[in-house]
Amino acid sequence: MKKFLFVCSLSVLFACNIDPKKANSDVVNNPLSASDTSASLEENSPIMTFNENIHDFGTLVDGEVVTYKFKFKNTGKGDLIISGASASCGCTVPSYPKEPLSPGAESAIDVQFNSSGKVGTFEKNVTITSNTIPTQIYLVIRGEVKEKK
Repeated sequence: MKKFLFVCSLSVLFACNIDPKKANSDVVNNPLSASDTSASLEENSPIMTFNENIHDFGTLVDGEVVTYKFKFKNTGKGDLIISGASASCGCTVPSYPKEPLSPGAESAIDVQFNSSGKVGTFEKNVTITSNTIPTQIYLVIRGEVKEKK
C-alpha cells in the first residue's frame, strides 16, 4: 500500500511538468501586473474624463423611456478599452463603445431608463469597467416618476 501511495505521489508531481523557474515569469515580466508600482504605469494609462457623472432627468411620467448620453474623452496616453457596463436595476440599460479609443478620442455611454412601474423618486447607478486606474467608474441617473393621469 505504501508503494502505491509513493507511486501516485510521484506521478502527480511529474504530471504537472512545471518548471519552477518559469512558473511566474509571465507575471514578473508583465508591465501591467499588480506588482508594478512604478509611476510610469499610471502615466501611460488611459483616463476616462466625463463632462458629468450624474444626470437628473427631472420629472417623468410613468411609462416613459428616456436616454442620456454621458460624453467622455480619453485624456490619457494609452488606448481606452471598456470591458463592461452594468446597471443597478433591470430598468436601466447602458451601452458603450466596444472598440478601443485612442488618446484624445471622444465617445459616449448611452444610459436608457424605463420608468414603467417606477413611480416615485429614483436613483440608479451604472458601473463602467475599463483598463483605467481605477478600473471602475460610476455614473448616476436620477429623477422622479409621476403617475400617468
